[in-house]
Amino acid sequence: MSAILPGSTIGFLGGGQLGRMAAMAARTMGYDVHVLDPEHHCPARPLASHVITAPWGDADAAAKLAEGADVVTIEIEQIPLPSLEAAERRAPLRPGPQVLWTVQDRARQKEWLRDHGFPLGPFAVVRTADETTAAVRSLGPCIVKSTHGGYDGRGQARVSEPADAAAAFLGIGAPVCVAERFLTLAAELSVMVARTPEGEMRAYPPARNHHTHGVLTWSVIPSSFDDAVVRRATEIACGIAEQLGVVGLIAVELFLLDDGLLCVNELAPRPHNTYHHSERACVTSQFEQLVRAVCGLPLGDTDVVRPAAIYNLLGEVWSGPDAPDITGVLGLPGVRLHLYGKREARAGRKMGHLSACGETSDMALARVVDAYKRIAAGTKGEVA
Repeated sequence: MSAILPGSTIGFLGGGQLGRMAAMAARTMGYDVHVLDPEHHCPARPLASHVITAPWGDADAAAKLAEGADVVTIEIEQIPLPSLEAAERRAPLRPGPQVLWTVQDRARQKEWLRDHGFPLGPFAVVRTADETTAAVRSLGPCIVKSTHGGYDGRGQARVSEPADAAAAFLGIGAPVCVAERFLTLAAELSVMVARTPEGEMRAYPPARNHHTHGVLTWSVIPSSFDDAVVRRATEIACGIAEQLGVVGLIAVELFLLDDGLLCVNELAPRPHNTYHHSERACVTSQFEQLVRAVCGLPLGDTDVVRPAAIYNLLGEVWSGPDAPDITGVLGLPGVRLHLYGKREARAGRKMGHLSACGETSDMALARVVDAYKRIAAGTKGEVA
């Protein structure tokens, strides 16, 4: 299979912050960039020579994007199957429609993982309030999630008692949900895997992650997990990438339980928030690796050359009477600011992130937490 070489055009289904950062890497490597996104002023617009503003469900627009591209990739998995298939008829789509169809529905995703022997916590697919009540009665305290959309803590409800289950299901307002048993966690981690059309794979070292109200707060690499956890997490993630037939990237979010076992939380076949620090920490960033993978180029080295951490900047940081003062943190050792070019700040919206390097993971994390606290001081932003 011939490589798609620099000078070619990469089409991105999605022009949010992930598309923006991937487009930066593509431009650096000499590729042209086209983008389709529902938002006219999407973050990737300044990087693209051509932007199509259309809904994800506009199959004709997806086909038009692909007609002008040598390969098409994604930065968001929630794109309807007809649009994916329309794009694939006109250019290679990586990852392919079947991968995205499997992953974009939580019930299908979990059933696929279960059927292929990957470790999961107990769950039930529920379609009515009564089924949700029965699931909580059987499983114990649960988190109930919509099967479509609903990421970053949205479309979810925590349920401790069966008596509260019906209201949770009805409050989510989705026709189908997944009820997942609460698990006792020792840590949260993720593994990013890249895979080419020929099946070459490279895994990044696991990242250690911390969430607040379902939204990633910070992530650090290397993770400081013991060798057995690293090996098992990498084995699970590579197995998923291979069996699912991913071409491009897939992030596998995992839970490390108190008893030392690992189980899969969710999959994301695209660049991922928990590997933004790969730009600072690794020989090859996740964004460059995406370009290499979908274009059939040799994959880059994933080794960590220096510890790094990231801290998300959400819309709450902009909730004060004045814009946050970012000038002070830019003088801190090892700290960088990454803003996504979004025009409207609102609660929970990812506006950017801070990154920091250090001699150790703990030092990198301490630096980025300190930088965040300095920015958040004087705003209504919550310091986790």
